[in-house]
Amino acid sequence: MKKLWVFLAVGLGVLPLSGLATQSAQATFYCWSLRFHQGEGSFDETLDLTTISGTPNGELAPWYSAYTHRSSFVLDYSGFPITGMIYLDLPPYQDANNNGFEDSFEVSQSVSGSSSGEYTTAIGGGTVSASWNRSAESRYGTCSLHLVDDNYGDLGYYQHTFEVIEYNGTLNYTPGSNTVSGIITLTNESEQIQGPVTFGKSIANPYNALTLQSVPWTNGVGQAFSLYAPAAISRDQILLTNYYGTVEFNDGDLNTSAEDYYTWELSINDLNDSDSDTIPDFSDDPQNVLPRQPVLMLTCGTTNLWLTISGDVGHIYQIVETTSLAWPNWVTNQSLLLTNDPQAVSLPLPATMTKFWRAFAN
Repeated sequence: MKKLWVFLAVGLGVLPLSGLATQSAQATFYCWSLRFHQGEGSFDETLDLTTISGTPNGELAPWYSAYTHRSSFVLDYSGFPITGMIYLDLPPYQDANNNGFEDSFEVSQSVSGSSSGEYTTAIGGGTVSASWNRSAESRYGTCSLHLVDDNYGDLGYYQHTFEVIEYNGTLNYTPGSNTVSGIITLTNESEQIQGPVTFGKSIANPYNALTLQSVPWTNGVGQAFSLYAPAAISRDQILLTNYYGTVEFNDGDLNTSAEDYYTWELSINDLNDSDSDTIPDFSDDPQNVLPRQPVLMLTCGTTNLWLTISGDVGHIYQIVETTSLAWPNWVTNQSLLLTNDPQAVSLPLPATMTKFWRAFAN
C-alpha cells in the first residue's frame, strides 16, 4: 500500500499593503460648562442660572478670569424677582487618576469640596459660598449655593442638582503624512455625537501638534454641529499617548432656544504604535505594515485534504504547491481572501505520492 506524504511550508509576501490600516483610539469629549437645574430655597424661593434670554438653560459657563465660571441668574425671592450675574469658582483642582484632566469634568471621578464667588445686581451685590458633592460614575451631583447680600443680608441656601456633560467613545482613523482622517462616535447615558473628523498635521512639529479642521458631526436626532474655528490639538509630553485640545462650537447645545455651551475639550488616547518608537500611530508617519506570518494545518478528509490557514482577516493568501524540493517548481493552487481566522480550504488529494504546499500572505 502506497503512503501519501504531504508537507507544509509557510511564506510571507514581501509586497506592502496597498492601503494603510485603520486604527482605533479612545476618545473623550466634555463641556467646560456645567448644567445647573433650578435651585430651591427654604421657603419656595427659586434660583435659576442661564446664559441666554427666555427660558433658563442652566449653564454655568467658563470665564477664565477672576473666577473659573460665571452665569446670569434669576432669583425669585418671595415673589420678588432679582436678576444679575454670578461669578463662581469650581472646587479646588483635583486629578485623582493622574490623566491630566480636572476631576470636576470627569464622570468617572468623585468630587467634593467648597468654593466661593460673588454676584452683582442692578442695585448691589453680595457673596456666594458653594458646597459641592458628586459620586464617582455619576454625571449628576449636588451644589448648595449660599447668597449673602451686602445690603439685605442672608438670602438663604439654594439646593441645585448639577450635571457634567461628558461623552466617551472611539475614534477610528487612518494615519496620513499630512492629514489624519477618521470617524468619531461618542455617547453618554442619553445622547450621541458622531461624524467624520479631519486633522491637519503641523509642518514644523507633525508628531506633537495637529489642527482639528472640521467637525460635520450630528447628534442622535440628526442636528448638525458647526466649528467656530479650527482647534489646536497637542500631544501631551508626559502622557505621550494622549492628545488634547479645546474645541469651540458655534452652538454646543442644539436643544436650547439660543447658542450656548460653546466650549468643549477633546481628549484622544491612542495606544497604537506599529513601529514601537513611542509615537502613537495617530500622529506618526504612516507605516506600511505586512500581515502576520500565516500558520498552516493540514488534515485528511474522506475524499480531499483540508488546509486550515490562521492569519490576518482581510488579506489575500496565495497557496502554491510542488512535487519536489530538489527541483522546486512552485505552482499556484489558488488565491483567496481570508474572511475568517482560521479558515479551512479544500484541496484535492494529490495524484503523486509526495507533495509540498506553502502559503504567502500579501
